[in-house]
Amino acid sequence: MKAYVFPGQGSQEKGMGAELFDAFPEQVAKADEILGYSIRELCLEDPDGVLDNTRFTQPALFTVCALSYLKKLEDGEEKPDFVAGHSLGEYAAHFAAGLLDFETGLSLVKRRGELMSLEEGGGMAAVVGIDREKVAAVLNENGFSDIDIANLNTPVQTVISGKKDDILKAEGVFTGTEGCSLYKVLNVSGAFHSRYMENARQAFTKELENCSFGRMDIPVIANVTALPYEEGKSAEILSKQLVSPVRWVDSVKYMMDRGVDKFEEIGPGHVVTGMVRKIMRFSKSS
Repeated sequence: MKAYVFPGQGSQEKGMGAELFDAFPEQVAKADEILGYSIRELCLEDPDGVLDNTRFTQPALFTVCALSYLKKLEDGEEKPDFVAGHSLGEYAAHFAAGLLDFETGLSLVKRRGELMSLEEGGGMAAVVGIDREKVAAVLNENGFSDIDIANLNTPVQTVISGKKDDILKAEGVFTGTEGCSLYKVLNVSGAFHSRYMENARQAFTKELENCSFGRMDIPVIANVTALPYEEGKSAEILSKQLVSPVRWVDSVKYMMDRGVDKFEEIGPGHVVTGMVRKIMRFSKSS
């Protein structure tokens, strides 16, 4: 069985989608109309140096991932048995599954990026080498109650999220923890997937409630629950996603337990592929 997985922020790169824009002129024209700027120019040239800005990153990645999926189908590939996306990638998964059309998905992502970019003063860091239980214990034992666990990327890579000052203070504690091989402060402006996104969540919920979702023809695994979406639950779960951990390890394991043995990353980069390989390796060795 096969699953398509879609990347999130951090996978963007100048030049992405070069082979796609001429192949799908209708979608590119719609993207330009929705966004108010040239998606081709942003992705290929990034003349204003904004591709790494959340407000622009999110619609750019969604567009490239969605067009990459359409190219797969155009090339005669069969639809996968499951789809999933890491954070932002979950919107491309919704598109692939028929829950969102291209224009609706892009409009949602545009608004999501705008709202998330407004939440400043936060930070995130990747903790590598220790498991999620150890990360939680270190936070608890050292009084970092204002830091949340944001991404469970692999069995030994967990991302934490909180106020920027707290994230910087926590570095010394984690680097001094046995087993921790890396503490990397991420280049983000906000404390994504944490309680600090509550204002963004409330504003975004209104957008989601006014959105029309289609019928799901491929199971989508939710970041929030690591289980397939139930019909009619997309707005609720996508709202919760902003303030909840990305349960990527559990999502991949869910698909593996149901017979998925091939994961293919659809979109730019290989970040998600690397995570999946580590999860599969740990699962086989445990």
